[in-house]
Amino acid sequence: MNAWFDELISPRKEYSVPPTNKGRQTEAAFLDAARRCFADKGYLNTKISDIAEAAGRSTGSFYNYYDNKDQLLEALLDQFSDEVVEGSLATRHSDPEAGVRAAVTAYWTTYKKYLPEIIGLFQMSMLDDEFRDRWHANRASGIKQVLAGLHSAERAGYDVGLPLEPLASALVNTLESSCWSWLAVRGGVVGSIPDDDTAIDILTTIWFRTVYRSAPRIRR
Repeated sequence: MNAWFDELISPRKEYSVPPTNKGRQTEAAFLDAARRCFADKGYLNTKISDIAEAAGRSTGSFYNYYDNKDQLLEALLDQFSDEVVEGSLATRHSDPEAGVRAAVTAYWTTYKKYLPEIIGLFQMSMLDDEFRDRWHANRASGIKQVLAGLHSAERAGYDVGLPLEPLASALVNTLESSCWSWLAVRGGVVGSIPDDDTAIDILTTIWFRTVYRSAPRIRR
């Protein structure tokens, strides 16, 4: 089940790599400052001048690395996608439940880490066609990989018992919507919001019981 993260990264816009260590440090300072500003002010309320001030750099130097704030957000979202994939692939498991848990844990923890950027992406997807397309491409890629995992489960002898394409979409929706509701929105949720361990347990159990509810058929 880890495989569905492998192609989560959508096609990206290429950025020039700063040619010097100082340049790389400056770019890293802008990225770190942007994350802090987005967390404090929100993406839409953050100005480039806010990011430059938090980075201890001039506003003019910002444009040596990014054309605008949206491009910087895209760079941070690339980091999010990279970390999800790396976190998922860091632990391969032959046991299906352990594999599901590793994948869910990687997505949950990275989603939480990049929550301000995720909120920014959601906000911009309502305003900008390119960000909307990125949101949709990420989801489509996730669904494609979950579907590959479901086919793999059936080949291993598990009787999923549900149509695989809508099930793949439903599983991605469950993971994504739960992260959004419990980490980003936090309001309008009936009952208490689960802590990290409980949330991961719940999502892992939903996913595992849905897909691996039957013992694998013995091949003769």
